[in-house]
Amino acid sequence: MGEYTKFVYEGGEGEIVEKKSRFIASVSAIGNETDASAFHEQIRKKYWDAGHHCMAFVLGERNEISRANDDGEPSGTAGRPILDVLTSSGVRNACIVVTRYFGGVLLGTGGLVRAYGKAAKEGLDASLLLDRIHGKKLAVTCDYNDVGRLQYIAGTRGYDPVSSQYAENAKITYLIPAEDADAFLAEITEKTAGRAVCDDLGEYDFAVLDKEFIIL
Repeated sequence: MGEYTKFVYEGGEGEIVEKKSRFIASVSAIGNETDASAFHEQIRKKYWDAGHHCMAFVLGERNEISRANDDGEPSGTAGRPILDVLTSSGVRNACIVVTRYFGGVLLGTGGLVRAYGKAAKEGLDASLLLDRIHGKKLAVTCDYNDVGRLQYIAGTRGYDPVSSQYAENAKITYLIPAEDADAFLAEITEKTAGRAVCDDLGEYDFAVLDKEFIIL
């Protein structure tokens, strides 16, 4: 299995309290910088009476674009720790806004860094993150004598079928990581002595949630 990128399937919200200050982290998937700005503004309006709305976001498969905003907090104490949480998590194309309600006690620069980072992590933990997998859709047609062999091969590799059709022959469709396709097909050919016929139905980005396939 290859190295996959994580993405925000459903954004969440996490909250911590440090010395009476509330830190509320809101998380969203984004497609561009305009989305990030719009999400920032949305959170500003939602928590209009808060003192700070610090933000960080990442864009691109390798975080080619990243931004951090301290929104009035001392330089480097808010946006940067939020960004560090994002980059270390492996999540791509995501934005976190951490809103702070000041509780009357100064936290100091170190305290702010820890609080904003901790809040950002809480926000990610409250979100639903999935792996984006670049895959191939393969339809395997075989006679009923080979169904057990096919299921065993797929099962040992951790592949669940997308669909199964049983008529004159069995036709079972799989969506698997693209880099694994050649080895999967070679094993099917070997174990069925070439009786199974495999059709390549194309390449897709997908994710799996509770054994359900999500085409992206």
